Amino acid sequence: MKRTHYCGEFRQEHAGQRVTVCGWVQKQRDKGSLIFIDLRDRSGIMQLVFDETTDRAVFETASSCRSEFVLEATGIVRERSSKNPEIPTGDVELQVEELTILNKAVTPPFEIVDGCKTGEDIRLKYRYLDLRRPELRDNILFRHRFMQTTRRYFSDNGFIEIDTPMMIKSTPEGARDYIIPSRIHKGNFYALPQSPQLYKQLLMVSGFDRYFQLARCFRDEDLRADRQPEFTQIDFEMSFVEQEDVLKFTEGYISTLFKETMNIDIPTPLPRMTYAEAMNRYGSDKPDTRFGMELQDISELVKGCGFVVFDGAINNGGSVRAVVAKNAASVYTRKEIDKLTETAKGIGAKGLAWIRWADETPTCSFAKFLPEGMLDRIIETLGIEKGDVAIFVADKNSTVFGVLGALRLEMAKRLDIIPDQFNFLWVVEFPFFEYNEETGNWDAMHHPFTSPLKECIQYLDSDPGQVRAQAYDLVLNGTELSSGSIRITDPELQSRMFSALGISDEDAEIKFGFLTNAFKYGAPPHGGMGIGVDRLVMLMCKAESLRDVLAFPKVKDASEPMTNAPGEVDAAQLADLGIAIVNQEQ
Repeated sequence: MKRTHYCGEFRQEHAGQRVTVCGWVQKQRDKGSLIFIDLRDRSGIMQLVFDETTDRAVFETASSCRSEFVLEATGIVRERSSKNPEIPTGDVELQVEELTILNKAVTPPFEIVDGCKTGEDIRLKYRYLDLRRPELRDNILFRHRFMQTTRRYFSDNGFIEIDTPMMIKSTPEGARDYIIPSRIHKGNFYALPQSPQLYKQLLMVSGFDRYFQLARCFRDEDLRADRQPEFTQIDFEMSFVEQEDVLKFTEGYISTLFKETMNIDIPTPLPRMTYAEAMNRYGSDKPDTRFGMELQDISELVKGCGFVVFDGAINNGGSVRAVVAKNAASVYTRKEIDKLTETAKGIGAKGLAWIRWADETPTCSFAKFLPEGMLDRIIETLGIEKGDVAIFVADKNSTVFGVLGALRLEMAKRLDIIPDQFNFLWVVEFPFFEYNEETGNWDAMHHPFTSPLKECIQYLDSDPGQVRAQAYDLVLNGTELSSGSIRITDPELQSRMFSALGISDEDAEIKFGFLTNAFKYGAPPHGGMGIGVDRLVMLMCKAESLRDVLAFPKVKDASEPMTNAPGEVDAAQLADLGIAIVNQEQ
């Protein structure tokens, strides 16, 4: 077998060449004295032609070919008399002289075409067939180019690619670990890494001042369209840097990546916004900035207005905020607003107040509770005009932000006002701590090795809620791509952080002693981040789900339909590990 070209390579300049191609039958059309076969490989489609000049045995072989047969064809490239502008090879075809059926195929369970209507459950069961479809194939090929560009950029900038272990000690990182029982050390377990966080910091202590890795990471958490239990991140760390250095380097990577893989110019420096500003304007720490509809705080305006819902929220330390959707009254009828209210209740709101201006005068769900003139002042302040819809939430700030932030996105999608573009944003100055209402403790918003801003250290013991971190997230179109920070290298400050988080000296030594002890031997200042490969590729490919950019993804219950993983293991294997299954109830 001597394949000379891929099917998708042929153009008019190849006319007259004798070539050999291999691939799968996309379609066979038998016209009696004329047979056409569209042969497909990973590069595209080439039309094969068999006519009255073709050897009879070859013609009969072509006549027997069916969808997904595997063929090898040799012949002369010629210009097509009837060109097909829909495919890159549409100006030429292959006049076949030799044809070999390398393998036959049974009828596939679905047609191998873009826009396949077969349900995803069936396509995932036969994923090896689904990957032959051009849209998935192109996503996987794009991901390859993405990875190659990434490796070149980091290597060209002095980074060293180093693998870190896949079986590690379980340490608290926010999500549940996947654990692996040890056969040798019965009763003890390894964990699969949620990230290489601790190892990359140790590499900084080791003197490898610029590290990167295309790291496989694992988190045992509930799935959604942009989350998988196993994922890849571009993990990197840099020594002798400040936050500005990390952000500038990352911007250079993003700019290079988009230019080399998509020929799109991403202007730098990227916009920046503090966490507090992002929450106040968008109700989210990963805001989609491609459209407006920003949150507006009217707490001062309506304070003491007599409407018990508004007054109660403000008096309890919360706020009253609104989102105005321009020209939305025709879409958001009373019935649709009722549906939106149910959605709001489902994500934490007690209800939804609204103003809808569809006719000559606006309709307001809470007008009867307001003093004279207040409604007009609200309308003027918010800039509500005829045709607009405004929604209001009054509650504690965390609820107001969460609900309005989510409804803002839902309404924009329904109104189809989100432009098709790439909007990057740095979100900086995250709170170091977030209060856990269930436990009454302060938890680390990122991780306990994040360095606080110097001016905030004074609040560590007296007012943890005031402490802001040297932490930064990169956001694209409302999706968090990465999270990073400048790390703590001062053992005394690290000890204070552990104490503020309720981690005793003994627990800190058990969980993190190997890292904190390493810092005693001269730790350089360092920082870095991890960029989610799967999410970034999904957005660049404009795919609807991570499953569209992964070769063999998991589904919502973390199973893999093609191989039926996870599966049971036999009793002997369990005995080897010292494990007994005592309850299999879900």
